[in-house]
Amino acid sequence: MRRGTQNAKVEALRRAPLFEGLSKRELAELARVTDELTVVAGTVLCKEGGLANEFFVIVDGTAEVTKDGVHLATRGSGDFVGEVALIATTRRTATVTATTTLRCFILTGRDFRQVLDENRPVERKVMQALAERVLSTAADPTL
Repeated sequence: MRRGTQNAKVEALRRAPLFEGLSKRELAELARVTDELTVVAGTVLCKEGGLANEFFVIVDGTAEVTKDGVHLATRGSGDFVGEVALIATTRRTATVTATTTLRCFILTGRDFRQVLDENRPVERKVMQALAERVLSTAADPTL
């Protein structure tokens, strides 16, 4: 793999709140198992109701997020979708479709869990970030 691509993956992963506590070395461990993907406009990255098992970081291009066919958001360079798929086996809550040619990095839940199994400090930091995120969005953080 080209060094520039590895550095780009590290920087892209760093922007995801789930990984904000990770060191550069720890991010490099995740980047090692992250693949690069290029798709054409109209490609569905993930479909509402489908099994969630990938996390995407958009490098170039744009994608539309819809739920029940209704536009929710547009995502572009630096944005990410699907982080819950790394933590829990669940169904997708929305559909994400490339609206332009899209270049992204993709991390599967299986590869993510393998890194956590091999590196407990990464696991602890990710769980801490997840807990903070849940608490910040919970209506009643005492529940």
